[in-house]
Amino acid sequence: MADTQTASLPSSAPAADPAPKRRLSDLAMVWRHASKYPRQIATAGLALIFTSAATIGIPYGFKRVIDRGFGPGENGAVDSSFHYLLMIVVVLALATAVRFYYVSWLGERVVADIRTSVQAHLLTLTPRFFEENRPSEIASRLTSDTTLIEQVVGTTVSVALRNSFTGVGGLIYLFAISPKLAGMLMLGIPVIILPMALLGRRVRNQSRQSQDRVADLGSIAVETLGAMKIVQAFGQESREAKRFSDAVAETFAAARRRIALRSVMTAIVIGLIFGSITLVLWEGAVDVAAGRISGGSIAAFVLTGGIVAGAFGALTEVYGDLLRGAGAASRLAQLLAEQPEIAPPANPVPLPVPARGSVSFDHVEFRYPTRLDMPALHDFSLDIAPGETVAVVGPSGAGKTTLFQLIQRFYDPASGEIRMDGVALRDADPAEIRQRIAMVPQETVIFGASARDNLRYGKWDASDDALWAAAEAANAAEFLRKLPDGLDTFLGEGGARLSGGQRQRVAIARALLRDAPILLLDEATSALDAESERLVQQALERLMQDRTTIVIAHRLATVRAAQRIIVMSDGRIVESGSHANLIGQNGLYARLASLQFNDAA
Repeated sequence: MADTQTASLPSSAPAADPAPKRRLSDLAMVWRHASKYPRQIATAGLALIFTSAATIGIPYGFKRVIDRGFGPGENGAVDSSFHYLLMIVVVLALATAVRFYYVSWLGERVVADIRTSVQAHLLTLTPRFFEENRPSEIASRLTSDTTLIEQVVGTTVSVALRNSFTGVGGLIYLFAISPKLAGMLMLGIPVIILPMALLGRRVRNQSRQSQDRVADLGSIAVETLGAMKIVQAFGQESREAKRFSDAVAETFAAARRRIALRSVMTAIVIGLIFGSITLVLWEGAVDVAAGRISGGSIAAFVLTGGIVAGAFGALTEVYGDLLRGAGAASRLAQLLAEQPEIAPPANPVPLPVPARGSVSFDHVEFRYPTRLDMPALHDFSLDIAPGETVAVVGPSGAGKTTLFQLIQRFYDPASGEIRMDGVALRDADPAEIRQRIAMVPQETVIFGASARDNLRYGKWDASDDALWAAAEAANAAEFLRKLPDGLDTFLGEGGARLSGGQRQRVAIARALLRDAPILLLDEATSALDAESERLVQQALERLMQDRTTIVIAHRLATVRAAQRIIVMSDGRIVESGSHANLIGQNGLYARLASLQFNDAA
């Protein structure tokens, strides 16, 4: 088993941080992506202005109808008034269609860009980040959080801007109709804003909790579905169903609290708005009776007041959505702000060409961040010559897999130096380092893709002839030809359509295609039956030819084939030599051999 000693670290992801306060300024990240499309923004903004202006124009049309049309001999005035209304309706319809198209386009485009940016950035982060943070929770951000942003950009912002324009324009028109009545209406605005300010903070907190519960729900579902065989094998279906049900109940409870608060806030604000309008209209009716204002003007005031009230009422509803979108943007922005611990130096030292394949550890000291009290490697020195095969054995936790992680520069040592072909890894580009390494892991990774794409992961531009040659060398060609669609066959999630030995041989073929000078084998034949092990071992022998090979192995056949065996314990080399020499020393290797290799012997 791997001995990386990577216990769960305190998460640096936002999911584990104290819930930050949500601010609309968090949407700045969304604006940065949207600002790449000024033409679409300008078109959508212009359409928004036209729709708001047309909406305000409707009350004026009714004012004309009432003031000019209801009297003897006014047929022409009636016709022109309704012509005006029809023109406003056409402008409103066309502008609304343009606004909907461009705003929806912007929502989809911005979300696509954000997803691409976040995924591209995640690929630059070190494995440590994904050991400390749940991949399922990160996936939830790429789906649920970006969906919230899509709603904000494609709907909520549009609704907020349209209602803002309409509300402000309506207020201006109200003052044009009757400054006295409009002034009375304005006196009620501070009373309306007060409950929004008081309840807004609580709505923000409840929205954050609701989003976090949804993310937890997705994480539980992904974890359970990904381990379905284990769940069913141990008969834990009812427990997992209850765990998910409890999470659903918590999610619903959080959503119910958020909805209740928003409902109360909406009821209070709308009640105050329409109450204010009613009182103002009461005074307006008195003015109409006294002849100080026309019937058409009061009708326009009523219609415009209703439009203004509806606009500001809608703003109270979208405010919560904007805050939820701001929270989602903040969580994604924190992912984008995460800095990779391992990055190329400003002026990387190129590795020598052609590659030789030498690896050396010079007094390396390394501790995992969560186990600072216990060194994974302590004063570790090892020189591996080009083309040499070195087997690394030792008890679990000895530091074997740590060697592989350091060679691939997933971590940097606290002190000492690791070199590849004479170049210190800290001074080289990590991508160039990994380009010279082929890896066959203990737990084979097969992607949910075709056999061709899984093989081409070793060398993406490889031809079909090269793929089949690698498959032949890895003893994989026979079963690959029997697949329904050959190399185009979908292998299933995690290679579900293949056996363990077949998956291992696909991984070996992938490493063969890589054709790298350094080969890392992490117990590549463990947990296989005898026939699969024989085929895999034959493939490995072909793969190891003319390459520097480091093998973590407990299988006697692999260990015996090594030119040198390194025995590790507590991060140190305690024995070194050939199989026969180490058996004769009657030390740790001899004890491990008697325990682990007894059956093979």
